[in-house]
Amino acid sequence: MTETASEARMPASRRGAPWLDRGGSFSPFKTLVFVLLFLPGLDAAYGLATSVSMPGGGALLSQARPLTIALHEVGDWAIRLLLIALAITPMMRILRRPRLLQVRRMIGVAAFVYVAAHLILYIVDQKFDLLHVASEIALRFYLTIGFVALLGLAVLAATSTDGMIERLGAARWQALHRWVYPLTAIGIFHYYLQSKINVTQPVLMTGFFYWLMLYRLLGMKRLGRFAVARRPAGPPVAWLIGLAVASGLAMAFTEALWYALATGVDPVRVLSANLSTAVAPRPAWVVFAAGLAVAVASVVAGLQKKAAPPRVATGRRA
Repeated sequence: MTETASEARMPASRRGAPWLDRGGSFSPFKTLVFVLLFLPGLDAAYGLATSVSMPGGGALLSQARPLTIALHEVGDWAIRLLLIALAITPMMRILRRPRLLQVRRMIGVAAFVYVAAHLILYIVDQKFDLLHVASEIALRFYLTIGFVALLGLAVLAATSTDGMIERLGAARWQALHRWVYPLTAIGIFHYYLQSKINVTQPVLMTGFFYWLMLYRLLGMKRLGRFAVARRPAGPPVAWLIGLAVASGLAMAFTEALWYALATGVDPVRVLSANLSTAVAPRPAWVVFAAGLAVAVASVVAGLQKKAAPPRVATGRRA
């Protein structure tokens, strides 16, 4: 990876500044994303601080302990940010917005920070008894796999710098960072296990993950002409609609299977709930609607590109 003249003149300590673009100029877009990444953590910290300061530690408002609420909230956002980071490349193609790539690594590193904060809050919850924490991680399966995901994401975060890309080489770096997919799957499985009975949020995250994996499948070179995700503008609209249907259905069957295995509920009852209008929109419909929204956004982006005036080539300045 080569440096531009402006990058070469820039102090090394500033090249990775999250508010600067690769040329060293201030980037409002990157700065906005950087600030937004703090908001979930600040919200969790504020909720924890206000609950603790209330008489009874906020027990009148919730049966859960304030620290447990913050612990779960931070963990939830770790999964969400992982999925957002994985969605950057598809959205960049579909929406014709190359600038989105500027924040992909930033969001990925933020996901690791939230995972690390999740562990730190767990240690605090266990009154800093590190031996007990280590024992729990070793003996409780859902904590074991969560810790495995944390270690893997730590490696990816540590290598998410331009210097590490140059040191490892692009091919090796990309091969290493493909581990983000199984690590995300492990994180979602951990989400299921710690959620116990109500798995609405893990199920929803599963649906989005299915969409991302199916999109990646459509980008495999071995598919030849069917590798539609490799096109500069992403898959055609019909394929995107198909992705919405497939990911929604896959998620619905996953939800039914989970409840059947975890609680013994008849999977047919769970599947039929998706057809009922008496309850709030089911996760399968949310995933399907999100997939359709992506398809519509693709159409809009295509129309905007056609309506945009052609760029006029300008001569180089003397």
